[in-house]
Amino acid sequence: MKIAIGSDNLGHELKEMIIEEFSKQGHEFVNYGANNEEGCDYPDIGLRVANAVANKEVDRGILVCGTGIGMAITANKVKGVYAAVCHDIYSTQRSILSNNANVMCLGAIVIGTATARTLVDTWLGLEFVESPSSKKIQKIKDYEDENY
Repeated sequence: MKIAIGSDNLGHELKEMIIEEFSKQGHEFVNYGANNEEGCDYPDIGLRVANAVANKEVDRGILVCGTGIGMAITANKVKGVYAAVCHDIYSTQRSILSNNANVMCLGAIVIGTATARTLVDTWLGLEFVESPSSKKIQKIKDYEDENY
């Protein structure tokens, strides 16, 4: 799977672990920064990743900041992007199975490396299939089409 990935300075270390760990499993990463632990503005990184997902340059995106919340808010401003904060296994599973999320947001301060590894592995292994949630997702897409 081709994945856009980005972080602010707080998420840099976790982002680098994800790239290293999951590249070994055959996933391809496009790194949109930050490229060090110096300060940066998370919306800049979040929008780069979200636009790559929306433009179908990649299959999915992963964003990492301190809480995951700022990145999710930012990414969800881009039409066609459905970003979910994933800090536990159930939310991670449902982000794909119920909501067809295409961007995963993680909080480096909230979860540890081992949890992040498990959540990313779970998220990358899931695919959305048609379900009762499909009609709800379509309502969101219809709203986007009418208003953006």
